[in-house]
Amino acid sequence: MAIIIKPIVTEKMTQLGEKLNRYGFRVDKGANKIEIKQAVEALYNVTVLEVNTMIVAPKKKSRFTKSGVINGQTSAYKKAIVTLKEGEVIDFYSNI
Repeated sequence: MAIIIKPIVTEKMTQLGEKLNRYGFRVDKGANKIEIKQAVEALYNVTVLEVNTMIVAPKKKSRFTKSGVINGQTSAYKKAIVTLKEGEVIDFYSNI
């Protein structure tokens, strides 16, 4: 089971990474803070000080089509914000 699904690369998370040394990841719903900490440390070779998790609620979406209105929602997911030790960074763009 993969604990870390993908990193969250948005403007807000990039600013948190630059200023406060915090990085965001989309993680498996069943993962706890200890498992997330161990997975990040093993994957990126960094020292994790703190892990904050949250369940992101689904958003309602609607579309107007020829046959009428289609209603639905996005899926809910778990997000983890990881604080690293001072001086350590994660470079998400190194593989490009």
